[in-house]
Amino acid sequence: MNHINIEIKAKCFHPEKVEAFLLSNNARFIGLDHQKDTYFTVPAGRLKLRQGNIENSLIFYNRPDQEGPKQSDFSLSKVTDGAATEQLLEKALGIKVVVEKNRKIFFIDNVKFHLDEVPGLGSFVEIEAGNLSDPSKTIDDLKTQCDFYMQAFEVADADLIHHSYSDMLLMLTKK
Repeated sequence: MNHINIEIKAKCFHPEKVEAFLLSNNARFIGLDHQKDTYFTVPAGRLKLRQGNIENSLIFYNRPDQEGPKQSDFSLSKVTDGAATEQLLEKALGIKVVVEKNRKIFFIDNVKFHLDEVPGLGSFVEIEAGNLSDPSKTIDDLKTQCDFYMQAFEVADADLIHHSYSDMLLMLTKK
């Protein structure tokens, strides 16, 4: 099934402040997920297998590398046997990079929030306003939601990240 997100990723210098805001605004805390995202070599877009104690999916997406809110068009499928799926896709496509992170997951209505700790990269906040739970939301509605939370979290333009964690890790290994 295809979905649309408007999302931002930013360096987060005060994750405790963001978490306090979320909790004081009745965000639903889903939990702390240790995630292993395995990215596979594909000709276009990104294909990753997410294995965690909360989220387990195969995700294909296209998203521009740009700062600020950006549209991500994606398809996902739940995975019940991550290890077997990883082995199969590794044989078929090859592994590009693996990203491990600890992620706190929150929701307010149709907006999903991640507070991420990525070894070697640091602390980040992600805001994903999506139409999965409410297909009547327009792209403009989703952008407005992202803008609101960026201001609430005091995300400065200089803090915005336009690369994925996978790209950031690949850049580190090339240095």
